[in-house]
Amino acid sequence: MVTTTFTETIPLKRDKDGVIRVSKTRVTLDTIVAAFLEGLTAEEITTQYPVVPLADVYSVIGYYLHQKKRVDAYLKRREKFAEEVRRQNKARFDQSGIRERLLARKKNGKR
Repeated sequence: MVTTTFTETIPLKRDKDGVIRVSKTRVTLDTIVAAFLEGLTAEEITTQYPVVPLADVYSVIGYYLHQKKRVDAYLKRREKFAEEVRRQNKARFDQSGIRERLLARKKNGKR
């Protein structure tokens, strides 16, 4: 049996906002992992996100499987942050009666 050591750089990079993106694209680690957890194959993921090379999708999935606790902790932090942003937006922008206001604007010819 021959044992070979192979070192590969995982195509992930954290942007200035702390979001991890794949392959110098705007596609996030969150997106690839969510698609994988929904049951999509790497090939199906590249069909949905053609800017991400197939080999990179496989690398990211492999990274996720090897570093599941670490990635899940990151995803949980991102989910908490998203919830906080939604809460702040809801508090900042009153959505009550929005449908009626929009329909009234449409009726009056305003956009």
